[in-house]
Amino acid sequence: EIYQCDWSSDVCSSDLLERENLGPARDAIHDLFLEHVMAHAPGYDKLIEWADAPIMPTPGAVGDILQAIATRDRINVVGVDIGGATTDVFSVFNGTFNRTVSANLGMSYSIANVCAEAGMPNVLRWVHVPMDERELRNRVKNKMIRPTTIPQTLDALVFEQAVSREALRLAYVQHKEFATTLKGIQQQRTVGDTFRQQTAGQTIVDNMALDLLVASGGVLSHAPRMIQTAMMLIDAFEPEGFTTLGKDSIFMMPHLGVLASVHSRASLEVFERDCLIYLGTCVAPRGVAKPGRPCLRYTLQAGARLETGAVAFGELVRVPLGEGQRALVRVEPAPGFDCGAGPGRPVEREVVGGSVGVIFDGRGRPLAVPTDRTVSAPIVAQWVSSVDMYPVGEAQEVLVGA
Repeated sequence: EIYQCDWSSDVCSSDLLERENLGPARDAIHDLFLEHVMAHAPGYDKLIEWADAPIMPTPGAVGDILQAIATRDRINVVGVDIGGATTDVFSVFNGTFNRTVSANLGMSYSIANVCAEAGMPNVLRWVHVPMDERELRNRVKNKMIRPTTIPQTLDALVFEQAVSREALRLAYVQHKEFATTLKGIQQQRTVGDTFRQQTAGQTIVDNMALDLLVASGGVLSHAPRMIQTAMMLIDAFEPEGFTTLGKDSIFMMPHLGVLASVHSRASLEVFERDCLIYLGTCVAPRGVAKPGRPCLRYTLQAGARLETGAVAFGELVRVPLGEGQRALVRVEPAPGFDCGAGPGRPVEREVVGGSVGVIFDGRGRPLAVPTDRTVSAPIVAQWVSSVDMYPVGEAQEVLVGA
């Protein structure tokens, strides 16, 4: 059965052959996993007797709660769960759900594979402090044999978060390659489609249309500072336009995904009130220019508060906006930059605050960071300073919860 839901009309149809329906195949794989893999887990039979609801794998449960949020609010959502061995990416764009599991992209058991696949120069381009590459390779091997250890120094934290950026970036690339339209089908086109050069088989993931980006996993959820989590998401996923950032603070999404199958309303209320922490909003125009050239001007109004400013290309500007606060932001991009309405066209949107506030990212899209450390280190150091990402000074101890 081919099944489609159209949010704009609230009408579902099952007669569109150009729409793929992966649900039955996904359910069959899920059943095989439970029957042949989970059935051999110690105590699994007893667990089935205790549970009133079906047993669900973690990625499936996380996907269910994200689908519930996207359907209820009619938004486009991307979620990521980065673990020690794998990284799971979930997306819902225009009602179409996709999930990918990137094996061998993780932060402990698979950390060496991340460094090998991304290349150490790509990892080190995010590092703004001097580091010995030989020592780092030993640190990677130690992490593999002692996967539960956490960074004890600031240098170790900076390196681990640099690795996470590359793991997330690679996983997102794989996800976009998987989440595509069907190939070899006829499409009704307009004159505008001709100029867009869209073809069948292209990815349906559109960062400009992304509304909510949710982080989960130890390196993201338990970063010492919220701004570190936000910047890892922004650097890896490169959101465009206006994107709300959040994180699962206590790894509750899998449990709420199971609850959603029993009581959808309760699961969504718990997710918003006790699970999801809003970090803030990222405003990032698409386009490139020479460093220092005008990128955008902004106006932020929150009640009686009014702030204005300008962002040059290559700059990051962080404006405080507390948790629970909302503000009306008007962005006027420079010619050649697009915030969602077209190049040079102003955009006005209500944004959500959080522990990070609003980040105006003028580094352009696609984001280009040189692999030559003599070039990238001072640039990244400036970004770190502008958003207060790490402690300033000579102290090397990581202050958890700072």
